[in-house]
Amino acid sequence: MQSPAASQSKAAAQLEDRWEALDKAMALAEFSLDGRLISANPRFLDLLRLAPEHVGTLHHAQLCPAGQAQSQAYEAMWQSLCAGHEFSGVVERLCSDGSSCWLEALYAPMRDRQGVVNHIMMVATDVTQSKRTELARRDHLWRLSLVADTTDAAIVITDANSRVVYSNDGFHRMFGWTLRELQDQKMLELLARQSPVELFERIRGDLRQGHPAEMEEVVTGKGGRRYWGKIICNPVTDAQGQWAYTVSVLLDITKTKIHEVLHHRALQAMSSDLPLMQVLEVVCEEVERLAPEVCASILQVDEQGLLHPLASPSLPFSYSSQLDGVPIGPQVGSCGAAAWRKSPVLVTDIATDPLWADFRHLVLPLGFNVCWSTPILRKDGRVRGTFAFYYRQNSPVVASSFHQQLVEACTDLCALAMERETARQRIRQLAFHDALTGLPNRSLLETQVALLLDAAQESDQRVAVLHVDLDRFKSINDSLGHASGDALLREVAVRARELVHQGGVAGRLPGDEFVLALSLRAGEEVNALVERWQAHLVRMLQLPDARVDLCVSVGVAMYPQDGTAVASLLHRAEMALHQAKGGGTGRVGFFSPELSLAAEERLALERALREALQAGGLQLHYQPQVDLATGRLHGLEALARWEHPQLGSVSPARFIPLAEECGLVGALGRWALDQACRQLALWRRDGLDVPVVAVNLSASNFRDLELPALVARTLQRHGLQPRDLIVELTESTLLDSDGSTLQTIGRLHAQGVRLSMDDFGTGYSSLSYLRRLPITELKLDRSFVADLEHEPTARALSAAILGIGTSLGLTVVAEGVETAAQKDILQAQGYRLAQGYRFARPMAPQDLPGWIAGQGIAAPGA
Repeated sequence: MQSPAASQSKAAAQLEDRWEALDKAMALAEFSLDGRLISANPRFLDLLRLAPEHVGTLHHAQLCPAGQAQSQAYEAMWQSLCAGHEFSGVVERLCSDGSSCWLEALYAPMRDRQGVVNHIMMVATDVTQSKRTELARRDHLWRLSLVADTTDAAIVITDANSRVVYSNDGFHRMFGWTLRELQDQKMLELLARQSPVELFERIRGDLRQGHPAEMEEVVTGKGGRRYWGKIICNPVTDAQGQWAYTVSVLLDITKTKIHEVLHHRALQAMSSDLPLMQVLEVVCEEVERLAPEVCASILQVDEQGLLHPLASPSLPFSYSSQLDGVPIGPQVGSCGAAAWRKSPVLVTDIATDPLWADFRHLVLPLGFNVCWSTPILRKDGRVRGTFAFYYRQNSPVVASSFHQQLVEACTDLCALAMERETARQRIRQLAFHDALTGLPNRSLLETQVALLLDAAQESDQRVAVLHVDLDRFKSINDSLGHASGDALLREVAVRARELVHQGGVAGRLPGDEFVLALSLRAGEEVNALVERWQAHLVRMLQLPDARVDLCVSVGVAMYPQDGTAVASLLHRAEMALHQAKGGGTGRVGFFSPELSLAAEERLALERALREALQAGGLQLHYQPQVDLATGRLHGLEALARWEHPQLGSVSPARFIPLAEECGLVGALGRWALDQACRQLALWRRDGLDVPVVAVNLSASNFRDLELPALVARTLQRHGLQPRDLIVELTESTLLDSDGSTLQTIGRLHAQGVRLSMDDFGTGYSSLSYLRRLPITELKLDRSFVADLEHEPTARALSAAILGIGTSLGLTVVAEGVETAAQKDILQAQGYRLAQGYRFARPMAPQDLPGWIAGQGIAAPGA
């Protein structure tokens, strides 16, 4: 058994160990009653970064943050300690280096033997790290709550029973309910009352399984205000992994969703190419699905300011139809006034509002007493129409934010749809109407004539189809300008419409041609109709710059006697027109079978001519030009000839005009140029010295600015010089108003190619051209030569032409010399050169050497 002394010694040692451990673990300090530090263990000094010399000099207040040490609370605490009361808690203290630490501290008043407090003992442990963690967490939670309450999104936390336990300020701002009003409510059922219960159960099933869920639904706030909301639900589980809470974020997507839904439906309707009314019906139906409390209506405002109903699926037709043609105005209901003011108009009591004085009897029986109308504006500010909501009674939902967003989206869509319809009509107008006159073009004309023929067949009527051409239009257009020409065409179009306004058809073809068609009444003579129409069309026309006497030629084909198909009737009327114009201006021609036969023959001849040009079926013959004094060969004129296997010899007088009409004369000229130069080179290679060859070119050749380059290449290819070629042109070529003609003539002359004016004397303006154009040769027309023996006038004119040419330094050649007497007269007048049957007919190239030898006429140099 241990002795008492030993036991006491052991206990003292244990106590000493404990105090030593306490001294190491705890910060210990003693302060005098005035707050001065009088002792401190190393742990206290180390914790507060104090040096030993601070003991005895440092005051307790210096260890406290400035605001705390100077506060009444600090003063009260210290007085309480001095009065013998303990203080404990977590306190912030300042270290000597200026940093802070947090201590779990006990301040204990210490008493002397008489029980008087004589100093204060402080025992503390360091809790800085845990305190900082707690402060960070608190700061994080504060920031989260700040975000939650200041965000526009509504945030709700519900428990496992879907009852609301928390809502932020954003929820209150959006929906109007406070947290107190929401507690124990089920959020989804409260907000989306119209949604099916099955939807809510499906979402909660996902949450129980730990999956987030989303939905987009129309939700309703406390005051009945509606939104299109996106609800995002995220489950929160407890420590056991069970669903404990749901954090839901609600976003207002009304504007985006309205645009998405309405635009999708409307654009889908437009992409399906539905008519405007059906597209707008879709818009109204979708609006009424989103807002069942309204009836939507869309009216159009035309260029005259008149209203026309376009869509109102929930309003009776008997009501909408009575608005058709009503002019807009300041007192014309909500819609007429909105269009007039170009701003929204809300009438909350139709029964008493003066705007509805003239129309309330139409709408009140239908149960509507409120109408809110918004104008649909063009980009330029003009009014296209109106979009209106009709309500049965005034309430907070009237013109609400939700409805305003609906209207904003719908007016944009309506403007787009109306603009699209205008564009479609414009495209249709351009596709089927003449842009200048507004008359149907050929495509629409044929359709309308077909309908007219169908109606005539049912009623057993005749139809007159007139092909009208404006005589001398080109001359009017050239002299007065294109603006006057366009004005003339527009006026003719107006007169044409006047003629067929009672069920006929009028259309414009390219250029200055029109087609009119009209059913004839029983007993009505077509001649009288045509005369009456022709007289109406040719009335004096006053243009801005001049008065014009119109003259028209008309071709007529009759249904059914001249044909029953639209294409054949139009073609036959055109054939009759060509026949009429062949007889002069202002004529009327009627189709006959003979015209059709002639047209078929002409078409066959045109086809054969094309084939001949492509397959080498044409030939050039050459007629000599001789020197009357010496008999020498002066040159040759190349003349086209056509020998067809079936048609035989086709006269140039027949196929040359045909080539001009069908656009082949240009190709014919290029072919003749190449063939003549090739033949000239061959003759010279064979030793036959032909001085020059002349080739006739048409006006279309001279309009081609590439002609000089073509001539240069052709001459070079065949080894010839520009002086070896003469190009003949007619007076009609010089009269061509195309500016490129004179450029081409000038360039040919500059290359050294000589130019000859053929058939001189048959025109009326040749002299003015002779003075300023680079002509080197004149050819006296054969009409003057033919009358030389019998007509003094012809002899006088031929002498005068020779005098003109000689005075201008030009070579003059007489054409068509057939008799010795004609040759003698010309030679006596001083003509040096001539060509004609008197000397030689046009001959094939291989016949030229024999002709020269047989006639005894020497070629130059022989």
